[in-house]
Amino acid sequence: MDGTRKDTKYSTMKSYRKELWFNVPSRRAFINITPDVEECLAESGIQEGLVLVNAMHITASVFINDDESGLHRDYETWLEKLAPHEPVSGYHHNVGEDNADAHMKRQIMGRESVIAVTRGKLDFGTWEQIFYGEFDGQRKKKVLVKIIGE
Repeated sequence: MDGTRKDTKYSTMKSYRKELWFNVPSRRAFINITPDVEECLAESGIQEGLVLVNAMHITASVFINDDESGLHRDYETWLEKLAPHEPVSGYHHNVGEDNADAHMKRQIMGRESVIAVTRGKLDFGTWEQIFYGEFDGQRKKKVLVKIIGE
């Protein structure tokens, strides 16, 4: 197969949308949501297209990387050095709040990830997995999964 495809007048673009909800009991966490996204893809019936996975809250993130506990601990250490939670009085945003660092951590880790779909599967590189990053937990937040294709 050379990667080219002839379009036909019978091709139909499909669209699928689902919200995943999380209520992380701790302030911060990294959760592998790859199985959830794979389930969405199977439900969609889409074989070729794109998946958008988007954190729908300004103190949470979606990113792709390796599912390795040492790396996750390194992220935690690195993010805390870049945007430390304490002292909360060190942030202008924290008048009546204490989550300015969570906004900054989200900015660093990113809002969303887009993954290609090939033959009905997420088209990942070696070791790639999808993660939900929570930086200001202890309340319900959602992640949008939007899939388009055919």
